[in-house]
Amino acid sequence: MENNIVKALIKKGIKVPNPESVYISEDVNPDRISSENVIIYGGCKIIGESCLIMRNSQIGYEAPVTLENTLVGENTKLKGGFFKGAVFAGDNSFGSGAHVREGTIFEEEANAAHTVGLKQTILFPFVTLGSLINFCDCFMAGGTSRKNHSEVGSSFIHFNYTPNQDKATPSMMGNVHHGVMLNSDPIFLGGQGGLVGPVRIGYGCITAAGSIIRKNELKNNRLILGGAFKDVSIPKQFYVYKNVAHILNNNIYYIAGLISLKFWYKHIRPLFVYDDFSQGLIKGMQYNLDQCIEERIQRLKIFCEKLKLSKKTLHEKAMDKFKLADEIFKTECGNDNLNKEGEIFIQVIEKKISRVEKKYIKVIQSLEPDECEKGSQWLFHIEQRMIEKLII
Repeated sequence: MENNIVKALIKKGIKVPNPESVYISEDVNPDRISSENVIIYGGCKIIGESCLIMRNSQIGYEAPVTLENTLVGENTKLKGGFFKGAVFAGDNSFGSGAHVREGTIFEEEANAAHTVGLKQTILFPFVTLGSLINFCDCFMAGGTSRKNHSEVGSSFIHFNYTPNQDKATPSMMGNVHHGVMLNSDPIFLGGQGGLVGPVRIGYGCITAAGSIIRKNELKNNRLILGGAFKDVSIPKQFYVYKNVAHILNNNIYYIAGLISLKFWYKHIRPLFVYDDFSQGLIKGMQYNLDQCIEERIQRLKIFCEKLKLSKKTLHEKAMDKFKLADEIFKTECGNDNLNKEGEIFIQVIEKKISRVEKKYIKVIQSLEPDECEKGSQWLFHIEQRMIEKLII
């Protein structure tokens, strides 16, 4: 059967070396695929009206790619695998064997090697993932360039599902209010290791290869070694939570951080729109971030409901805090007010753009230290007005 969309793309100037093997669904909008040096290799499938592919991008060079409602920024190479509901901001590379699902955002120059699984994962610029990694439900920032970047070593796993069958387990490497400034020390998570979520790790920290990290490390520039358990066998108990404050607080910090990032995506990112493609990309980033926030609130709600089943205690304080948190998060997500701090920082960015063009990384890295501090304090205060009411 002839694929009229493929024909239309070829006519438009998109390179499709083996068009008979490429499937593009009828709901894909050809106007959302750039004609400037885009290559779609054999065996690829592109599905969904939200799909967007910007100039100088390559799809499926190493192995067939399935793109479903995924947005691909400029100069991005998705080399093989499955991508659904993901957003790549530009200058990204992802090796073959990918399995990337909803809520994933790769900001500029974030990369992954082969055989990496992601969902509800946000990587700030320059962050690099090695091979054979499962890194779902994570946020990671840090680093100042492609040469000085945060990295996750090969064969790393984020443990994000508990024996009590909940996923209130998001882990945050770095934070939003400093991470957006692209001037923090990189974080390194050593290969053949893992994190038992939820945990928070400070900037400049290194986890030794083979370590399994179960506790927060909020100090910066630390070497962290996680030891192994001794052999033991004890009776299994369901719905017993001994670390409720740790779980609740880390979720609160995570969600508050994402809500502050929502302000950044709403007020700063749109300043870098320069055409219909870039506008569509920013809208995709905003949508995915909203999905991440909703996912984390829902997972925290399920966790708090399970506390009622605990055989030790009802953990009433934590459940009361969640009721308050649910109200506060909804209010903040719908908050359109921009305070004086935000207005001042937007003016700073607008002046920088007028001097160095609409290049996101270039503009952010041109900020003076005092300007970075203004932006960081704006987002930090957004986080804190939630956190101070909710932490136990």
